[in-house]
Amino acid sequence: MPVSFSTALRVVGTSLFALAVLGGILAAYVTGYQFIHTEKHYLSFGLYGAILGLHLFIQSLFAFLEHRRMRGEGRPVRLGRSVALCIAAYQEDPDYLKKCLRSVKRIAFPDLKVVMVVDGNGPDDTYMLDIFHDVMGSEHSGSYIWRSNFHVWGEGETEAGLREGLAHVQALVRGTTYSCILQKWGGKREVMYTAFRALGDSVDYIQVCDSDTVLDPACTAEMLRILEADPRVGGVGGDVQILNKYDSWISFLSSVRYWMAFNVERACQSYFGCVQCISGPLGMYRNALLQQFLEDWYHQTFLGSKCSFGDDRHLTNRVLSLGYQTKYTARSKCLTETPTRYLRWLNQQTRWSKSYFREWLYNALWFHKHHLWMTYESVVTGFFPFFLIATVIQLFYRGRIWNILLFLLTVQLVGIIKATYACFLRGNAEMIFMSLYALLYMSSLLPAKIFAIATIKKSGWGTSGRRTIVVNFVGLLPVSVWVAVLLGGLAYTAYSQDLFSDTEVAFLVSGAILYACYWVGLFALYMAIVARRCGKRQEQCGLAFAEV
Repeated sequence: MPVSFSTALRVVGTSLFALAVLGGILAAYVTGYQFIHTEKHYLSFGLYGAILGLHLFIQSLFAFLEHRRMRGEGRPVRLGRSVALCIAAYQEDPDYLKKCLRSVKRIAFPDLKVVMVVDGNGPDDTYMLDIFHDVMGSEHSGSYIWRSNFHVWGEGETEAGLREGLAHVQALVRGTTYSCILQKWGGKREVMYTAFRALGDSVDYIQVCDSDTVLDPACTAEMLRILEADPRVGGVGGDVQILNKYDSWISFLSSVRYWMAFNVERACQSYFGCVQCISGPLGMYRNALLQQFLEDWYHQTFLGSKCSFGDDRHLTNRVLSLGYQTKYTARSKCLTETPTRYLRWLNQQTRWSKSYFREWLYNALWFHKHHLWMTYESVVTGFFPFFLIATVIQLFYRGRIWNILLFLLTVQLVGIIKATYACFLRGNAEMIFMSLYALLYMSSLLPAKIFAIATIKKSGWGTSGRRTIVVNFVGLLPVSVWVAVLLGGLAYTAYSQDLFSDTEVAFLVSGAILYACYWVGLFALYMAIVARRCGKRQEQCGLAFAEV
């Protein structure tokens, strides 16, 4: 059968499958078919809920199977392969940068080449160069302050000077074990491009890392093990945990969410070889593949505008577009900084949502090259927020007070079930607080996703450098509108509703007591287990490699 005809069949088949999945979920949602219900529908269980429950069960099952497979991986690593670690830095907190570089020096991999590129070459950026020299030493290291970058000339730059700078950067990166380059500001993608371009084909694999990340000594060898074991795998990511989890309530909730995202969601994707985002703090790629699409990756545009965020997700998508698999391994670990303030966290999530929706469209072009799970999960996760928003608005404006309370109880019940499974899988009771993240998702992430779509063409790093935190209140706009919509709906429903029946009063009282007990219980556990540790930087983490 001709390749083109076979590809066409796969494209058509995958497209029909995606439409069938979306159509099935939409039909279940619109018809509201219920398997069982009480009189007057105070309680019910329907087809739509069954589909979502089945999705969570299947996802958890394959995540468990992938973790079991990971535990069985132990073949020796071929040490003859060359690896370069590329660190992207921008106005980094000095303490975090020192921790990052110290962890790099402890990586148990011979002849590891390290390239740190700083996004900025002004007087306010040179402190990072000083830290690099202090930590990495001067015997095998070199540095260069470049007034330009690969795409933009610096002030007073000449053509001859630019050529000399390009040659110097390439020679420094290829000929030095540890190299640090300060270049003209251009964004994270420009920084990553410089490292990739300067390395060229001089190494077999490229590992990526952010400057706020503390790496486990075995991280490089464990990711290399996955790539060496299967030539069909083009990229692999590791387990990213939170370095400053106890700095605030938002960083703690982020830590439990991170664990779920990597060890359930991405572990499940890894089972089918289609991890859709290899995270920037810890990932590794076949350099031969990366060099193939380097220019296309850098020059990515969307709706006529150059893309300057979602660099890691698009890097992953480029690997998937070539038909190669992407994997995840929990045996490779790192710790990374996360925002400790609500506004900075909200801006970060908005930026990530922008890249998610943009890359969803790009990823859809390559569904036919991978397992049907990638198509199925992309459809479910891509459209779920819109179904949820429609449900919430309908309940708050067309339901009854009991319907709203039942919805809130259901959200927390699902959260508790997921959190209980996470406690079992991780063996850590702290994961029970994952159920609290559901409220953060409902109140903040949903409006942030809509705002991300509305402002998807706006670019930038999205969060300020960690040395100087800049507060951006724009993210509060969609949250404020969302809260106003919900409060208006609640007031409208309360005003429009008829007098409560005795049965409805009983359900309302019982539901309110149950909901209150949930929050009192979780709050008590939070104060006893977590709150007493928040703000104590010496208790940032329990992993041995954090002490650097």
